[in-house]
Amino acid sequence: MTTPTSLAAFEAIVDESGVTVPLEALLAVGVRPRQLSVRTLILGILLALADGRPAHLTRVHAALVALDDDERRRLGVVVEWKGGSHLLTYRQTEYTVGLLAAALQKNSPDGKPSDVLARLADDLIEASIGTEYKQATSAYAVDWTDVESFARPPLKEGAHTADREASWGHRRGDGPGQKDELFYGFFLQLATMVREESGAAVPELVRRLLLTSCHVDPPPAFVPVMEKMVASGVALGDVLADSGYAHRIPGHWALPLRALGADLIMDLHPHDRGTQGTFHGAICWNGNLYCPATPAALFTLEPLSRSAGEEETAAHDRRSAELARYKLGRITADDADGFHRVACPAVLGKVRCPRRPASMALSYERPEILAAPKDPPTCCTQATLTVPPSVNAKTRQKHDYPSQAHRLSYGRRSAAERSNATVKDPASNDIARGWCRLMGLTPLTLMLTCLFVVRNQRVLASFEARVAEEQRRLALGLAPRTRRRRRQTISDLVGASAAPP
Repeated sequence: MTTPTSLAAFEAIVDESGVTVPLEALLAVGVRPRQLSVRTLILGILLALADGRPAHLTRVHAALVALDDDERRRLGVVVEWKGGSHLLTYRQTEYTVGLLAAALQKNSPDGKPSDVLARLADDLIEASIGTEYKQATSAYAVDWTDVESFARPPLKEGAHTADREASWGHRRGDGPGQKDELFYGFFLQLATMVREESGAAVPELVRRLLLTSCHVDPPPAFVPVMEKMVASGVALGDVLADSGYAHRIPGHWALPLRALGADLIMDLHPHDRGTQGTFHGAICWNGNLYCPATPAALFTLEPLSRSAGEEETAAHDRRSAELARYKLGRITADDADGFHRVACPAVLGKVRCPRRPASMALSYERPEILAAPKDPPTCCTQATLTVPPSVNAKTRQKHDYPSQAHRLSYGRRSAAERSNATVKDPASNDIARGWCRLMGLTPLTLMLTCLFVVRNQRVLASFEARVAEEQRRLALGLAPRTRRRRRQTISDLVGASAAPP
């Protein structure tokens, strides 16, 4: 049975969110008052999910009935009728969920949640963030994952199915050599808090979520969620995303995020890497502008492989630093219209160029332009250039791709993978098919929102316990606890096999 302290914590979250009063006003009034209120229903869902139970209404009803008698009477699980005390029934639970789903869904479903449902999800999730952590970071890792519907997929196109809002989508398979596979359901997107680049560790809490049908393109659908988050007063800084977000029309992801003040840190899709034309003679490459006399060999630089050793990593970083010398450097921030100015690398003192006489007085440690263009383009005749937002609109980001600074900063995006993993763990709330047997976008969004409220509380408790342990060890003069090395190399295995029996 759930402890009273966890129930009190959930009540504080629900009350802070302020969602129950407007939801109660939306529900139709019947012949007699409902025994189960919206507040008690949401608490029942939270209690059931906190015990690692699936999102079944029978489990929600069981969690409420299992409370102490005083709590049941306070929450309306047990009420006094003319014939005596009446205990909440499963049918009453099902009836209230049906009324709530009908009030939250759209009249004409289009694969996206209604405004009321989206506000419910935002308010509940935001209330689960501890007050001391709301301003702890402005960096977020975003990602989407698959959520299967409990309904069987249609046997043929246009055939009847129990879940009319679900649709076919692609996901990566887990089997050897299996690239992707089809599934019938929804896409779930998450925005997870991560630490700042030079900041202290923060709990990896999910701050926003969005569930949509698979026929809805995830990145542009998530932009309004981020816009509402910023409008509510939440600061937006670094946004870390994989190539699934980067490989989109700029107006669907990159440009709206930059307009919100975000610094994008992305993994570029292979189709977006390399040279993408020129701008006034400067070469557009991986989101930056480079001198037209940049050695072509430097443009063959690719992202570092995961299996790279120390020597390969050091050589890669040296080539990246050499390439950065030829980059036109930014000298102003974006103005209100998204324009900024850049300067020639020779003007900035990064290279020696005969067309910039002052640069020839620099140290010979800097590279020298030996083959300057015979017919100099604008970038060679002007000291600075004004760059409109349409140049490198899709690929421009905070750090040079694929430099060491980008690699270290992008490593924080693994928090998004962990957010997905925590709700797909078979040892906990596994959101595989059958986890929720309610059909439709609205009830599934409600269940997933409550699940991430519970998940955030688990992450907070674990984070605070870890911080307390580190402070205790520091007070005793002990060394900080380090993570155990789990990876075994081939040398370790050879050494183990060479040992005598």
